[in-house]
Amino acid sequence: MKIKTNDTRQHILDIGYQLVVTKGFTNVGLSEILKTAAVPKGSFYHYFKSKEQFGEALIQHYFEQYLEHVSAILVQGTGTGFERVTDYFSRWLIIDNGTCNANKCVVVKLSAEVSDLSEPMREALRIGANRIVSLLANCIDDGIKDGSITITDSQLTAQTLYQLWLGASLFYKLSQDLNVLQQALVTTKAQLQPVV
Repeated sequence: MKIKTNDTRQHILDIGYQLVVTKGFTNVGLSEILKTAAVPKGSFYHYFKSKEQFGEALIQHYFEQYLEHVSAILVQGTGTGFERVTDYFSRWLIIDNGTCNANKCVVVKLSAEVSDLSEPMREALRIGANRIVSLLANCIDDGIKDGSITITDSQLTAQTLYQLWLGASLFYKLSQDLNVLQQALVTTKAQLQPVV
């Protein structure tokens, strides 16, 4: 496969993402990335000084793309704040959609694996996750303003919901039972519109 030089870095990241979300970061060796991407070792080291730097870049790139997708739902989406938040989390149940789901989330896949191994990768994951929580909090604020959400602390609720979904995603991976994610959606709706 012949790839233009200016696209090589992106190609390595794209191939690396597919391998990492399937096998994990530590289970994917540099030789497998190079072979699958069909690029020489020199090309890899031209863009990344180490596998760790590659992992950090992969996480940062993932969040750049993912946050655009999340923003399209939570910020530019239609409906009330409640509808947009539940729309976002409902997509986690669509296991084959390739973006918002338990199987393709880098945070779910890598947090426990790399947090003790690499401070730069841990920090990239933390920053990206915090940006998602901020988008959720802003959408929850919209819901509070439009009356569709009846809680008062948008930041705490956004953090709680995101943590709920990360945990539910991990448990889904263990159980392979979609009811885990469906229950998380029920809990999400109850958090946003608690019965008084």
